[in-house]
Amino acid sequence: MRSKYPVIAGVDEAGRGPIAGPVVVAAVILDPANPVAGVNDSKQLSEHKRELLFDVILSSALAYSIIEISPRVIDEINILQAVLSGMVKALDALSVCPDVCLIDGNRLPDKLKYHSLACVKGDANYASIAAASILAKVHRDRLMITQDMVYPQYGFAKHKGYPTALHLQALHTHGPCPIHRLSYGPVQQLEIWQR
Repeated sequence: MRSKYPVIAGVDEAGRGPIAGPVVVAAVILDPANPVAGVNDSKQLSEHKRELLFDVILSSALAYSIIEISPRVIDEINILQAVLSGMVKALDALSVCPDVCLIDGNRLPDKLKYHSLACVKGDANYASIAAASILAKVHRDRLMITQDMVYPQYGFAKHKGYPTALHLQALHTHGPCPIHRLSYGPVQQLEIWQR
């Protein structure tokens, strides 16, 4: 692929499933002359390994961008449209123009100005997508740890906003906070129940 497309951008997101916090989209152009060892789908790596690779990717990539889409925007346009718009913004924010964009999943956003390919399980098959998945995941996890200091009653540092039993119990006890996604089922059900 690189002989046809010398500059390859990978794009992936983190945070579709949580009921709190933003969705984060990252785009990365890796340097073929400086490959990053150990890059894999972020879900297959330990938290420690992701943290180490995050810094290596940032220092060695030809270009990268990380975009946050807020819970309010997710509520307004839905998670799919939020992710797709984040992909466009992440690619537009790159400081280097890619020859091709490899986008994790089976959907391509509209309005992309670059040649793009949808890659199902792309984070397991393409280093650039795997690198983007690591940047998105680590960035989002760090955001949620910061939010844990603002809203300690929810345990965001532990579950990162995913609907775990601990999170659902805290939501039931305290109600939603400003970073909860009000359009998501568990939060909507609570709102209805509390009326």
